[in-house]
Amino acid sequence: QVQVMESGGGLVQAGGSLRLSCTASGLTFEHYAMAWFRQTPWKEREGVSCITWSGGSTYYADSVKGRFTISRDNAKNTLYLQMNSLNAEDTAMYYCAVALFCIKETGRIKYWGQGTQVTVSS
Repeated sequence: QVQVMESGGGLVQAGGSLRLSCTASGLTFEHYAMAWFRQTPWKEREGVSCITWSGGSTYYADSVKGRFTISRDNAKNTLYLQMNSLNAEDTAMYYCAVALFCIKETGRIKYWGQGTQVTVSS
């Protein structure tokens, strides 16, 4: 049974940083690309970033380029998203996703996590 679990969300002031983590079990982690998405009640779920299975290629939405960094540790079955210079527009539920491959900052998604809330206070 595949399980995907995010952690690291919380409340942070504008200009601050957070690091999200995502662990995936029940699958061969290094066989998959991994991605982060986010969603608010007033917007559709959008791709934030995607990383290939080896970590050799990364992709970012224009809105987060230069501020967010995606990375992975295949030995730990863990995906990360380092988020710096956060602003109120980054407030959202962040979802980790297991992808067959990246399509720029999105991907062909096979499994989803339950999400972790990030709230940025201005």
